[in-house]
Amino acid sequence: MLKANNLSTYSKSLLLITLSSFSFIVLLFSLYYYILKEEKEVRKSSAYQFEKEVNSLLILNSESHVSIISDISYWDELVKFTRNENQKWFYQSIGSAIDVYRVEYLGVYNLKNKLVGHATRNNFKTQSLVTEGFLNKLYKKKYIKYYTQTPEGVVEVFGATIHPSNDPLKTKTEPAGYFIMGRLLEDSYIKDLEKISGSKIVFLDKNHPIEETPNDIEVVTKLRDWENNTVAQMQFNRPFTVSFAKAKTILNIILAVFMINLVITVFYSRKWLYLPLRLITKTLETGNKKSIALLRKIPGEFGYIGNLFFENNAQKVQLEIAKEKAEESNRLKASFLTNLSHEIRTPMNAIVGFADLLKNKDLTDEERKEYIDVIDQSGSNLVSIIDDLIEMSRIDSKLITPNYGSVNLEDCVHELYKSIKITIPKDKAIDFIITECTLPLKHNIITDEIKLKQIIINLITNAIKFTDEGFVRFGYYLNKETKKIEFRIEDTGLGIDIKHHDIIFDRFKRVEGDYSIKVGGLGLGLSISKAYVEMLGGEIELVKSKLGKGSVFKFTIPYKPDESDKKGVEVEEKIDIKEIDGSETILIAEDDNINFLLLEKIMKLKHYNIIRAKNGEEAILLAKNNTIDLILMDIKMPVLSGYDATLAIRKKDKKIPIIAQTAYSTLEEVNEIMKAGFTDYISKPINKESLFLLLKKHLSEKK
Repeated sequence: MLKANNLSTYSKSLLLITLSSFSFIVLLFSLYYYILKEEKEVRKSSAYQFEKEVNSLLILNSESHVSIISDISYWDELVKFTRNENQKWFYQSIGSAIDVYRVEYLGVYNLKNKLVGHATRNNFKTQSLVTEGFLNKLYKKKYIKYYTQTPEGVVEVFGATIHPSNDPLKTKTEPAGYFIMGRLLEDSYIKDLEKISGSKIVFLDKNHPIEETPNDIEVVTKLRDWENNTVAQMQFNRPFTVSFAKAKTILNIILAVFMINLVITVFYSRKWLYLPLRLITKTLETGNKKSIALLRKIPGEFGYIGNLFFENNAQKVQLEIAKEKAEESNRLKASFLTNLSHEIRTPMNAIVGFADLLKNKDLTDEERKEYIDVIDQSGSNLVSIIDDLIEMSRIDSKLITPNYGSVNLEDCVHELYKSIKITIPKDKAIDFIITECTLPLKHNIITDEIKLKQIIINLITNAIKFTDEGFVRFGYYLNKETKKIEFRIEDTGLGIDIKHHDIIFDRFKRVEGDYSIKVGGLGLGLSISKAYVEMLGGEIELVKSKLGKGSVFKFTIPYKPDESDKKGVEVEEKIDIKEIDGSETILIAEDDNINFLLLEKIMKLKHYNIIRAKNGEEAILLAKNNTIDLILMDIKMPVLSGYDATLAIRKKDKKIPIIAQTAYSTLEEVNEIMKAGFTDYISKPINKESLFLLLKKHLSEKK
């Protein structure tokens, strides 16, 4: 068993086939041997039965002659004949009845062994069938039957002693003579015997060998003389009807079919088992693709295994690619983190450095203004970097989902045009152009307005950033064939080298160059834009770009008309902002001292009355016990958050303006703020002009 375990699977299968075949052959030969043995037994039994039949038949065939000789041999007249030898009486009483007795010879001997009378039939010329020694034996035996050979043929001889009629058992008197009958075993006798026995009878010489035939049963009867010597043989041949030839033929056919099947089994086991196993082994050892291809072509389980190998190889390739990408990603992240450190430290260095310079009392007003502008610009850059990082993190975490709504695209585009135009630096000789849509949309569209604006802003500000002179142009049109709205942003700026076209939308990758280093940034704007475009169900691409010739970007979004809106341009209701005198009381809920100090300084510029709450619970109490015109509420505070504090205040005062201060300005955050009951919000870091405008708006509405 241990040796068998060391064999290969194919060798084990061959061993199993060999053992099974050997068992089958042993069984087959056992059946063959059993059939031969059974045939021999049946033949032997049939021969024995046939021999009994033949012996019985011979006895029966002689029974009439035995009866005749028994009747004649205890006859008083015959006793007298042995003494007077009256030939006339012999021929009248015995000789004339030879035909009746159906014998060829009749003879009477006296006690002196002298033939005193005989008769023959037909051409039977033999005068005597006995010898002196026989008669002496007959004297003692009373009756003897034997066979003798004569020129006419084999004769069956019946001999009996003669006694008076009062001694039928031949036990009372001594023999008076001998009566002899001889029957020639001629053709008629043989034919009758053949007919009765249902066999073919052949006389053979006493020394003739016995010839056996496979389809016959032979019974040989030896014809013996009175001295028990064989004078001739009589062979009975009967067809052997119980034939096992068909069974042997069937077994031979089974053996032949088995051998053919064995050859076929070995051939196909090699084809279906050995060769696939070799291919599997070769595949496992070398990963040979040709072996996998051949294995996949094999039907059944091996083909399935081949497919698994193929898929595994494909996965292996993908894993190697993923590994390379992961390694590349790690390198890029390392590079990105290095760049991030540089990008954050650069504005921080400017902020800290120029803030330190501002401490110098000898600065002129012009220098002081210059330093403040640098700090302001560096702060804006730092906020922009942090916003990009947060936004990309939220995209990666799948925390951002589209918030679809009805959008007037024409108004949206023109609004963006106006808001971006005023931000273009004065030192750039750029024509900012909007390409008007020749066929304005009949209906509003269903999309996420915030994300759409962010995409356009990112692409346009990017174009402006890398363009010093020429133009920046953008617009849109409806492609009726694709049922998509296509936006196009074109500039005459720096352009992008063709070798970098494939990576401009990749995260953590930035086209490096002197100008890129000069303008700064993490290069996440295009990645964020791509993520937003795909989120809205569209596509973005760089149509063309060439160094020194500018770039053309294009992106699409699905055209989903809002057919429920009314045709025409909705005019935004203008708010009549009334002048405020600065005597208003504002509650600032802020736990951070520095942030409160900043807000306090900003508020004093407009002479507002300030009350501070350091947490949400204080804000509720101060709002309850004081006359408050507006609340500036921080979202995250100890004891009680800005959300909870607002909900509590709203239970008693539904109209007081409450403006949320938040570090996030995402749509999700804004929605949560508005649901909590805030009137409006402002994002950190807080711009004083934006804050003043917001305060003026809501304080004016209250009046």
